[in-house]
Parts: sequence; structure tokens; C-alpha cells
Amino acid sequence: MPDLVRGEDFASLFRRFTRSAWRWEAQGTYRQPDEVAPWQRWREGVPVANDLDWLGPWLDDVRAATRAGKRFERVRLVTDPLTEYLRWQMEVTPANIEAGEVIRLLPAADARALGLPVHDFWLFDDERVAVLHFGDTGLTGAEIITDPATVAQHQSWRDVAWRHAVAFEDYASL
Repeated sequence: MPDLVRGEDFASLFRRFTRSAWRWEAQGTYRQPDEVAPWQRWREGVPVANDLDWLGPWLDDVRAATRAGKRFERVRLVTDPLTEYLRWQMEVTPANIEAGEVIRLLPAADARALGLPVHDFWLFDDERVAVLHFGDTGLTGAEIITDPATVAQHQSWRDVAWRHAVAFEDYASL
């Protein structure tokens, strides 16, 4: 198992980048501990718009970064039909967009056909990749890679995903 950054060391990646943070989200369901309760409240009928306190620190960080001229972008793989988790995320996503993230969606079948990876990652400033590792209870840490060939491969995947993905706003209206 590679060395993984966790906790505050992982969180600091989002304060240290200078230009761009780009995410490939490749799973239909995540099991993040901080999402369990809000996801359950959504299941019980609580509107997402009334229940975003749990996401507040992330949204604040995104707002601060984008006001400083940094870019937050992601492509989220979507299943057909959407998993329950992704249906919930479709309602959460407008808050991320309002905070400054640019989010696109790519059907899972398209991602497979395009040869995109099954692992999640963040690409920071086109200089380092954080390959995300997950366990039964969510994110266990990130493997930080700066090897130029590996970074270039992840840049290529980013470019393919970005080119073929649909803006959230367009996907949501289909």
C-alpha cells in the first residue's frame, strides 16, 4: 500500500494549489462519514436546500479560492439509472456551482468507452495528482504523485473527460 496523506495533510492540498484543482469522480456511491446524516435526512424528505450546513466549510473554501482567481472543476461519472447517492448529489450540486465549482457529468458507459480510469483523483495545478483511496467507510487517504509521466496520463484523462462531459446545467435539463 502506498503512503497516503490524510486528515489535515489532505485538506492542506486545497489551500496550497495556486491555479487549478480538478476532480475525476468515478464512483456511483461514496460512503463519507460526514455525508451519512444529510443523505439520510434527504431520504426522509428534508430538502437539500434546507440542509447544507454540513457542506458549509467546503463551500466557503471554494468561494475563497475562486474569488482569488483559482479554478475548481470536476467531472462526475453518472450511472444509468442514477444511484440513490447520485440522485441526492444532483440536488446538492447547485450549491457547489453557486460557490464557484464548474461541474460536468459523464455517463458511465461513455467513460468506459473512452478508457477513463476507475479510480478517483484530484489534479492540482497540472503538477501533482492525488489518487484517492477508499475503504468501507469512505476516503482512507490520497496517494500524491508528481512523476511527470503519471501526471501527464492524468492530464490526458482530464482532457478527454472534460471534452466529452456535459455541463451540469445542461444534463439536469435533459
